[in-house]
Amino acid sequence: MTRSKRVLDGVLLFDKPLQLSSNVALQKVRRLFRAEKAGHTGTLDPLATGLLPICFGEATKFTHALLDADKRYLATVRLGQRTSTGDAEGEVVEQRAVKVDAEQLHQVLRAFTGVIHQLPPMYSALKYQGKPLYEYFRQGETVERAARPVSIHELNLQHWAGDELVLDVRCSKGTYIRTLAEDIGEALGCGAHLAGLRRTGIGDFHLGDALTLPQLEAMDEAGRDARLMPLDSLVLNLPKLELDAVQAGRLAQGQRLALQDGRPDGRRRMYVAEAFIGLGDLSAGRLSPDRLLSRIAKAAAGQKST
Repeated sequence: MTRSKRVLDGVLLFDKPLQLSSNVALQKVRRLFRAEKAGHTGTLDPLATGLLPICFGEATKFTHALLDADKRYLATVRLGQRTSTGDAEGEVVEQRAVKVDAEQLHQVLRAFTGVIHQLPPMYSALKYQGKPLYEYFRQGETVERAARPVSIHELNLQHWAGDELVLDVRCSKGTYIRTLAEDIGEALGCGAHLAGLRRTGIGDFHLGDALTLPQLEAMDEAGRDARLMPLDSLVLNLPKLELDAVQAGRLAQGQRLALQDGRPDGRRRMYVAEAFIGLGDLSAGRLSPDRLLSRIAKAAAGQKST
């Protein structure tokens, strides 16, 4: 018998396994929790594993915070082979001898640290004229693309054996790790492709705190629920703002508040009596509602009708 779905709010750190798409992984976790509503915070390819935060219920309103956050990966790079897709999924299109010494490798890694420019790969979900680039790729077409700046905050060699490197990469949003692998290979003069990828961090979240599918399946429902993080865990990087119930009600009715908190303009995470109620935007001494929890809006609607 199919169990009924339930209203559930919170964030789960999930360790996505190999070969599952992010959406399939999401649906498996959603069914385990019997959640009415769920979403993830940025896709991982089926050939990638690692950290995939899954948001339930009201938490889906705040997924944008992680889409913009820095990411961290362990990237396995195979030297001497270029593939059609830049990763292990594609066909080998070129092989070259690998003649790399330690000094040359470290010089190249230093050169790719900081702000670099990347040409988005054709085998990607980036859209051109409303269609993902990978659809053009599958049709044998190539479209004009402009190089884009990204930031490689850290690029450290974790392991090197023969033709295989394992790199620890901390980077800005929008970074293509397969492109980074290919570009490093070209700079070394031997070509390369991305042989494996594991996401180990997003913002302040770490893979060490994530649960695998077998671990979740082995838990009872109370155990799984206990591993959910609160709604505001996605936005703890934003300044905190404490309001009273009257102010919160006015925001929920769409009003702006005259308010100064002595900090630069920008988003605020807002609380009433230490209870998180959503996000506001403070600009020029005016606080506007941004993303509020549904219960706050419903309470305001009740006040209007009485």
